[in-house]
Amino acid sequence: MLFNIHSLEWDKELCDFFEIPMDILPKVWSSSEIYGLMKAGALEGVPISGCLGDQSAALVGQMCFQEGQAKNTYGTGCFLLCNTGRKCVFSEHGLLTTVAYKLGRDKPVCYALEGSVAIAGAVVRWLRDNLGIIETTEEIEKLAKEVGTSYGCYFIPAFSGLYAPYWDPSARGLICGLTQFTNKCHIAFAALEAVCFQTREILDAMNHDCGIPLSHLQVDGGLTNNKVLMQLQADILHIPVIKSCMSETTALGAAMAAGAAEGVGVWSLEPEDLSTITIERFEPRIQATESNTRYSTWKKAVMKSMGWATTQSSENGDANIFSSLPLGFFVVSSMIMLIGARYISGVP
Repeated sequence: MLFNIHSLEWDKELCDFFEIPMDILPKVWSSSEIYGLMKAGALEGVPISGCLGDQSAALVGQMCFQEGQAKNTYGTGCFLLCNTGRKCVFSEHGLLTTVAYKLGRDKPVCYALEGSVAIAGAVVRWLRDNLGIIETTEEIEKLAKEVGTSYGCYFIPAFSGLYAPYWDPSARGLICGLTQFTNKCHIAFAALEAVCFQTREILDAMNHDCGIPLSHLQVDGGLTNNKVLMQLQADILHIPVIKSCMSETTALGAAMAAGAAEGVGVWSLEPEDLSTITIERFEPRIQATESNTRYSTWKKAVMKSMGWATTQSSENGDANIFSSLPLGFFVVSSMIMLIGARYISGVP
C-alpha cells in the first residue's frame, strides 16, 4: 500500500502521511534477479533468484508477455489478469491496476489489469455440501452434459456479494427462471454457466479499458479439467479457450522468473512459443447471437440480485456483526504494523 507503481519506489508522500520512516522499508528489487544465497541447511549456497505474486506468476507461466493477452485461473474463485504492457492503465470499470512483472533489473516493467470472481469452484462445493445435488465435485460435469442447457435457468452465486466489476457487498445468491420442468441437471449446468458469465463480465471490462479485443483466453487451475465448463467458456466468450499442459502455472511462472535470473534458459520467454505449453484448445460451437442473448439475460438476473443484504431485518444483527469481523481484523492489523514500524525506527 506504500508502493508507487509509477516510479517503482516507496512513495515518500504516503510514508510521510503514515509517519513510516522510509529507511526501515526493504530495498525494491525486480521479479527476476539474484537477491542472495541460502546460508544454512541442505540448500546452503543456492541462490534466491525470483519473486512473483501468485497471479503475476500464473501470467508468466501462461507466457502472456504481449499486450492484450489475458489468463484466467479457475479455483475456488476466478482470477483474471490482462497484460497492458508498459502502459499503466487505470480502469473505469472496477478493475485493479497492478505491476505484473519486471523480469530483470534492467528490463522494462509490465503492468496488468486484474479482476476477481468470488465464487467459481466454490459453487460446485455448495451444490454438493449444501443442496446435496451432487455427491462428488466431478459429478457436476456429468449432470451438465446430460442436458446441455440450463433450460432458461440462471444462477447468480453472489453468496458474499459481487466482486469486479460491480463491487457490491449487498448482492446475494439467486436462482431464477425455474419452471416445473427444471431439474438438478439444469441447475448444475446453470452453475457452470455462471462461472463463464462472470468471466465474460471481467474480460469485457478489460477490453473496454485496454481497447484491445481479446483473441483468445489462456486458462489454468483445477476447474479446467471440467471439459463442459471449458467448452461453455469458449461459447460464452465466443473466442478460443486455450488450456495449459500444466495446471499449476503459478509454480511454473515462479520457476521461469528464477531461471531467467540465473540464465538457466530452460523455458522460453518468447510469446510466439505459446504452443509449447498448450494441451487443449476449445473453439466456440454456438453463434455469437445466442451467446449474447444468454449473456444479456444473465445480466438482468444479476441486477435482481443486488441490494438484498440492505433489506435484512434487525433480527440478523448477529450475522451483520460477524460479517464486519474481516474489516475489523484488517484495521487492527494495520494499526499494529504502523505502531511496530514507528517502534523499530525509534519514533516516539
